[in-house]
Amino acid sequence: METTLLRRVLRRPLRGSLRQVRHVRPVPPARARGLVAEVYGQAEREFGMLAPPVALHSPAPEVLAACWMMLRETLLAETHGGAGRATREAVATGVSRGNACPYCVGVHGAALGGLVPSSKAGLAPVEEWARSGGAAPFPEKGSAELVGVAVTFHYLNRMVNVFLDETPLPPRTPRLARGVLMRTLGRLMRPVGGGVEPGGSLGLLPMAPLPGDLSWAAGTPEVAGAFARAAAAIEAAGRRSVPGPVRDLLAARLAGWDGAQPGLGGAWVEEAVADLAAEDRPAGRLALLTAFASYRVGGSVVDAFTEGRREDGALVELTAWASMAAARRMGDRMARESFSRFP
Repeated sequence: METTLLRRVLRRPLRGSLRQVRHVRPVPPARARGLVAEVYGQAEREFGMLAPPVALHSPAPEVLAACWMMLRETLLAETHGGAGRATREAVATGVSRGNACPYCVGVHGAALGGLVPSSKAGLAPVEEWARSGGAAPFPEKGSAELVGVAVTFHYLNRMVNVFLDETPLPPRTPRLARGVLMRTLGRLMRPVGGGVEPGGSLGLLPMAPLPGDLSWAAGTPEVAGAFARAAAAIEAAGRRSVPGPVRDLLAARLAGWDGAQPGLGGAWVEEAVADLAAEDRPAGRLALLTAFASYRVGGSVVDAFTEGRREDGALVELTAWASMAAARRMGDRMARESFSRFP
């Protein structure tokens, strides 16, 4: 009852937080139609809010559905693998720490605190695995859900770093009030009622085959269905909005990537895009930075790509494609290092 009341009281200000999204204009809830309206409705019912990290995708409806589908079927849905919501929130928090995404660390750290209000020491090994990789501190059974959470947040962290500030709170929130508001947000995100049924989002996008680098999801039909559909939608977005040479460049760079952060300077980016045609270099810079160092994507990099473009959809599609390419690489690597059936 308390959490339901909180959601009703805070729904309006949470919707107002969409004004914090930069570079693109999310579709306002009152104007949402079709697929966007479907996703918005599910998100508010099942997540308790229309969160800016989801809504920022709305200029590209299929990518919006892909993002929500991954989030819902891994973090929120009641799974058969035995991993509770607190364990999944620990994975989300750990990945977000590793990706230097303070927004997601704040939100999901608060959610974890709301679920485990006393000591979280028992979840520390799970959070550390999510942050740095290595052998998983949980059984292989049910791993699809937790690897899925990790991949989802490797994706979302990059999008959040590009499009949102460091905190979900309004810029003028008094310092003394921030802790109270974040704890309230954590309570808001607790599951309500009977939980979220697996597979409820799969009808948003058409069926698709599961790519080989997502084979870790194969043992859990709802997770596999979500990632197969999401990957297909984001790949189609990439074909629309990312020049072919840029897609090839990023794929080559990711092939041998071990997850390490690039150096502090920007010389590696300029070296990487040097062989691209001049008209493709802005897209190349944005894609590379989104994939490897999203916290360093500045307004000038975005502006160089969007110059002459009137629609926000292309920007969402390019960054989503780059984010998903990096997230898939990290998920494949985590599964191979953690579980014997991924040699």
